[in-house]
Amino acid sequence: MLTTLKNAFKIKEVRHKILFMLAMLAVIRLGSQLPTPGVNGEEFAKWFTSKTGGAFSFFDALTGGSFESVAILALGINPYITSSIIMQLLTIAIPKLEDMQREGEDGRKKIASITRYVTVGLALIQATAMSIGFSNMGYMYIKGVFSVIVAIAALTAGSAFLMWIGEQITEKGIGNGISIVLVINIISRLPEDFMNLYEMFIKGKPVMKGILAAAIILAIIVGMVVLVVLLNSATRKIPVQYAKKMQGRKMVGGQTSSIPLRVNTSGVIPVIFAQSIMQFPLLICSFVGYQGTGFWGEVLKGMNSENWCRPEMLKYSIGLLFYIVLIVFFAYFYTSITFNPLMVADNMKKQGGFIPGIRPGKPTSDYLNKVLNYIVFIGAIGLTLISVIPFFFNGVFGAKVSFGGTSLIIIVSVVLETMKQIESQMVVRNYKGFLQD
Repeated sequence: MLTTLKNAFKIKEVRHKILFMLAMLAVIRLGSQLPTPGVNGEEFAKWFTSKTGGAFSFFDALTGGSFESVAILALGINPYITSSIIMQLLTIAIPKLEDMQREGEDGRKKIASITRYVTVGLALIQATAMSIGFSNMGYMYIKGVFSVIVAIAALTAGSAFLMWIGEQITEKGIGNGISIVLVINIISRLPEDFMNLYEMFIKGKPVMKGILAAAIILAIIVGMVVLVVLLNSATRKIPVQYAKKMQGRKMVGGQTSSIPLRVNTSGVIPVIFAQSIMQFPLLICSFVGYQGTGFWGEVLKGMNSENWCRPEMLKYSIGLLFYIVLIVFFAYFYTSITFNPLMVADNMKKQGGFIPGIRPGKPTSDYLNKVLNYIVFIGAIGLTLISVIPFFFNGVFGAKVSFGGTSLIIIVSVVLETMKQIESQMVVRNYKGFLQD
């Protein structure tokens, strides 16, 4: 990885793209420190501290701490991510959007434009809910409609600005802009999390005990990173043979290829979906001041990840079981809408391809579906394991950190993808130089 970066800086065009990306990331971190007009961030931070470890920790990690300080970028890139997921689902459900996607570059530009409008709409809704909540809880310097409107405008504009920066990094930088914006926010919280781990398990402890604790923490983090890398890179290759046929006077075909099916086909989407479903009710209840009593109070406590795996309140870990079920469900659901075995089988049949030992057509589709269900289950188990490990240590040992399995999956996945982007641009640049010479 270091060699790739070193070689990339030797190429002028690639170096300029990397420096542009770094400059945009610096702008993001600066925006994360600018307070939202009219909101008393210090008072909100005190309230936030009392809620840390539950619904807000993951959300604050995705915003790079902007949510805790109520900066103008407090919504982060989350509205755009939600909008993109909604558009992907609607593309499958609405034929007109599906046709638009098949139009090529023009169709993708139209869908991207719609996604931007949906993003602004979602940001406006979230900003309105947050601003009204700030006003009701007394976190506005001057309580009134005007202060709420100003806060809504600032938060909405901040989210739209982040979306614009992500698109600029994609176009003028090294690509993968939105994911890079998300990752820099998560990474910005890591030093504070590591400091919390140091103070909790190492500081003030006997030397040998501190060294052992540091070694265990390091081993867990490294082990999880390795597991994420293996999960993202694991594929099942389905061999495909193409029949020979005559074209003019020549015999063509007969090549052997393969269909690479990724074990983690759905990426981090199932974890994000599951976590959003579990945490959204808690966010709403916290802002409206609803604590919950009786049955519904117990339900809310079970949905709070802060209560999972804690020995003194094991009954609330039932929420963790529901969380695992959601991950497995969304792993299958998202894979089913992004990979169509029947379409793949039909395309193979039209091109004269077949899987050795499997008849073309429906038998091929059934075979692909069977293999896909098997590897998706393995991927879902891997995602579940990575996601649950931090909850276990948070509950049993009280390791209060904002990052978890989801954050590690996002960081490792984006870093690997970004390095591939850099390498591909270096290859293209070398080809251009060869052709010019």
